[in-house]
Amino acid sequence: MTSTKYFPKLQDINKAKINLNEVILHTPLQKNINLSDEFHANILLKREDLQVVRSYKLRGAFNKIAHLSKEELANGVVCASAGNHAQGVAYSCRKLAIKGKI
Repeated sequence: MTSTKYFPKLQDINKAKINLNEVILHTPLQKNINLSDEFHANILLKREDLQVVRSYKLRGAFNKIAHLSKEELANGVVCASAGNHAQGVAYSCRKLAIKGKI
């Protein structure tokens, strides 16, 4: 079986960043004292739990849905998840006024 690897180009990453600016918050890094003490290191955690859907999954869901063509969106979006990804898809559908089925 042959697998095709996807390597994003810098322009794709920049386009995604611009696309996500209206949806995601710039969340802080916060030092975790317990882990830092345990591992004798400066451990920082990215606070993605501060996003509107409490997870980083919004980034991928919104970016993917926002780049679908009108033809692809004609029948709406379907998501087979009951977790963080589902929340990201549901929020994205609402924000973009697209029909979605979770």
